[in-house]
Amino acid sequence: MIDMSTFWVVLFVVLLVAELVSAGALISIWFCVGALAAFAAAAANASVTVQVVVFLVISIALLVLTKPFVKKVLKQKNEPTNLDRIMGTEAIVTEDINNLQQTGAVKLEGKVWSARSADETLIPAGTVVRIVRIEGVKVFVRRG
Repeated sequence: MIDMSTFWVVLFVVLLVAELVSAGALISIWFCVGALAAFAAAAANASVTVQVVVFLVISIALLVLTKPFVKKVLKQKNEPTNLDRIMGTEAIVTEDINNLQQTGAVKLEGKVWSARSADETLIPAGTVVRIVRIEGVKVFVRRG
């Protein structure tokens, strides 16, 4: 029969590696602590049943009590991107926009973007348009 102290240490290491591989997703950290608590129970010569109960109670208690707090503290803040900044802005058509021929370009803030008409209309070069959405490297525009 396997020594339970060894079992809990191996389980701790496996869970710790899983936590490290998950890149900070906080998936198994609570169970790592539970395994350490069960190891302590095994070192105190507690029965296997007591060790399992200690593991489960500590792990689940930590999960329930700390996960909401940890999620709130680690909450990612969305940083505005260029997409947010250019939505709704005006651009000048530099190449006729024709969705059927898949042609068109606009100049926006000194940069040329591939462009398509959001409403499928032909838009001639020189027209002022408004950016309505972006898909990949193309901007979709409407007149004025």
